[in-house]
Amino acid sequence: MQASSDKKKSGAENIQWDLSDLYESPSDKKLNEDRKKVLELADRFSQSYRGKISELDPKTFAAALAEYEEIIQVIRKIGSYSQLIWSTNTEDPEFGKLLQQSRELGSEISQKLVFFDVEWQKLSDEQAARIIESNELKKFRHYLEVSRLYKDHTLSEEAEKVMSAKSVTGRSAWNRYFDETLGAARFEFEGEQMTEQEVLSKLHNPDREQRQKAHQSLTKTFHQHSRSLTFIFNTVLADKFTNDKLRNYNSWISSRNLSNQTNDETVDALVSAVTGSYGLVQRYYRLKKKLLGYDELFDYDRYAPIAKTTKTIHWNEAREMVLDSYEDFHPEMGKITSLFFEKEWIDAAIKPGKRGGAYSASTVSSVHPYVFMNYDGQLRDVQTLAHELGHGVHQYLSRKQGELQSSTPLTTAETASVFGEMLVFNKLMSRIDDPAEKLALLISKIDDTIATVFRQISMNRFEEKIHTARRTEGELTTEQFSELWYETQHQLYGDSVKITDEYRLWWCYIPHFLHTPGYVYAYAFGELLVLALYDVYRSSERNGFSEKYMELLEAGGSDWPHNLVGKLGLDIKDSDFWKNGLRLFEYMVEEAEKLAETV
Repeated sequence: MQASSDKKKSGAENIQWDLSDLYESPSDKKLNEDRKKVLELADRFSQSYRGKISELDPKTFAAALAEYEEIIQVIRKIGSYSQLIWSTNTEDPEFGKLLQQSRELGSEISQKLVFFDVEWQKLSDEQAARIIESNELKKFRHYLEVSRLYKDHTLSEEAEKVMSAKSVTGRSAWNRYFDETLGAARFEFEGEQMTEQEVLSKLHNPDREQRQKAHQSLTKTFHQHSRSLTFIFNTVLADKFTNDKLRNYNSWISSRNLSNQTNDETVDALVSAVTGSYGLVQRYYRLKKKLLGYDELFDYDRYAPIAKTTKTIHWNEAREMVLDSYEDFHPEMGKITSLFFEKEWIDAAIKPGKRGGAYSASTVSSVHPYVFMNYDGQLRDVQTLAHELGHGVHQYLSRKQGELQSSTPLTTAETASVFGEMLVFNKLMSRIDDPAEKLALLISKIDDTIATVFRQISMNRFEEKIHTARRTEGELTTEQFSELWYETQHQLYGDSVKITDEYRLWWCYIPHFLHTPGYVYAYAFGELLVLALYDVYRSSERNGFSEKYMELLEAGGSDWPHNLVGKLGLDIKDSDFWKNGLRLFEYMVEEAEKLAETV
């Protein structure tokens, strides 16, 4: 690590992915061939099976599912490529057109295939059970069990076709507009025009004046776009309300819980446990205020490092940190991770028009995942790299389950990513002897854990309020959104952090609220689960744990989450499970308090 007060090159300026394993370019002849192929496959599937699902014996049903899986693979390959290339430059009209074409094609394919789900849902429970329990369908058992959960929420074939057709010009269109609005937005900072991601990164700067300037820059541009962003939020919330009513869901979160293969009671227990521990967050920020020497801690101070120097961690150093940590845990994990670097499956360069944030895209089971991020050379970027590569390893291993069972529900999707962060963090901690350095790293980890657990649950509480308000009061004003944001943030921070008037508007840039309503609690779920997993890993003296863990990743979504995690000795259905994870977080705060007394 090299310390400097000047901006240093991160080494990731030219780290861009090679998408040729999907398609060579938007004009690739293979892409056009696959567009035609998937339409032909879908038409053939419809001709063979439409109106006949109730007549299929297990052997024929298995053959139908294999054909169905092939169609899904082709359309996902097309969709993955268009989404990935557009993410790198949301201002390029060619990429935008490609993305829209793939979404329209996806909708068309969905309309051709929807009969399959509708007819499957109409089977009696007895007939469905005979299919599910047959030897021929053993491979697809979990997929079939999960799909039956939607029996009471599936509409008629014609209605489902309309829902699919309208989605292209509905929520997905507004999501694209949101992404392109913020992707094209420029934020003035010290005379320069910067991207959202570049300015957000300055909130982690040790210089308080820099953080204040970044805070002002972000707020100013958010305010300039607030009218459009408010309208987008209102429209997406209304769209979800309409869909929930049509599909007979009891609440705004019910469909998300169902897709996460969990129930309202489990989620409520998680939310209650975390909100009931908000006092830990406030206790920590009082410590951080003391360490920083401030009379008052403002919202723009939350991620301030306690070290006084700016350290740029070069991309190559970050790469080695992650590879070493993953290799030490399990050789196969290290081997898979190295492929992402060697074969250029990562896009890390920050550039104009590129989407903010980070993700790992599983693409399709016949190819491999790709990792997307904006690497700026900060310690948190190393953790983000570890996080997304954890997803990548998970997705790479689970490909063997096929298109229908490789993906996991969101609740366990964050397990590998957060565990990867924990491996890197503990590797770094083990190398440090100086208490001051150890404290600085621990503070950074606690900041991340608060952001992952407590802040996400506070955002879940914000979602609860805005969905409820939109459904009962109608369209909301910018000020109403901002007041609900302030209310839920103040509940989290209490008087330990002073929330500025400017911060009231900061709900408007968070994409999860729009792209995946209800998503955010999955981060808390994953973080607390990983704290418990890591505790087992350490206490078991690592006896066979890494092998069982790799088996968990390889299983993907082929079984219920509680069954998969149960093989590692944890019961996520136990209402007290979350309290254990929170106790482990409390130990981190206590360790920080003890270290603070020695420096």
